[in-house]
Amino acid sequence: MITLGTAHFQRFTGPTYPLKGSVVIDSKLIRYKFDRSHGGQDNHVVQILTNDPTLLGVIEWKRYKTDDPWTISHMTYENGYLRGELPGQPPAGKLEYRLMMRDGQNGNGVQPVPKDRNVVIRFKGTVPGWVLIPHIIGMFGALLLSARTGLETASSAPKFKRLTLWTVGLLTVGGMIFGPIVQKYAFDAFWTGFPFGTDLTDNKTLIAWLAWLVALFAVYRLRSPKRWVFGASLVTFVIFLIPHSMLGSEIDYKKLDEQKRAVEVDQVKR
Repeated sequence: MITLGTAHFQRFTGPTYPLKGSVVIDSKLIRYKFDRSHGGQDNHVVQILTNDPTLLGVIEWKRYKTDDPWTISHMTYENGYLRGELPGQPPAGKLEYRLMMRDGQNGNGVQPVPKDRNVVIRFKGTVPGWVLIPHIIGMFGALLLSARTGLETASSAPKFKRLTLWTVGLLTVGGMIFGPIVQKYAFDAFWTGFPFGTDLTDNKTLIAWLAWLVALFAVYRLRSPKRWVFGASLVTFVIFLIPHSMLGSEIDYKKLDEQKRAVEVDQVKR
């Protein structure tokens, strides 16, 4: 229950979880669900179910955290959906977008969807199953064993060694071995946490792993390791409550543009 509850909370509060809501356009209730993560090199399809060919829409988008002007992409109606596309971005690239909709039959005013915010979507490379599956199993197995080992501290005669070894082992395999491989496929970098960057996913995995290494040392070297084991379990629980992908890898488009201009200038000089 602890594992499932923590995993559910982390997944559904993260910045890459689809944005859901509804809006009323000319007395019609339109529900939307916009993705905030895209895997692969292709364009991302944005669609909204209207079941009404009279509703018109465009997508306004620009690169995230830039002064780019808004680009307009027209949407088309097909099989009950208004559909449009966002251009593919390099790994860790982000776009900010919003829909602008109106009733073409009655000529009512344009309305933004969502009303109160823009949608930010992050692009990533395709992660093969042979990497992603053991990563997921390792991480959630580690969370499960962390909770179980923490509960063992309530026993009058706790047996920590096997539980602690399994927790460290799963966290090592899932987080410290397959985690960087997933990161490389998705964002073209093995590690963007401390000391190379501020990626929160990498950093929280590192903190949990170090906490359990300390607990493992305490189990084998100290007479009373209970508080160290409980502390590692508590640290892991708190860390997994942090929404997934928060402060994750992100391209600095301004820096990328400067690098492109430098290359172009160098080519002209040559």
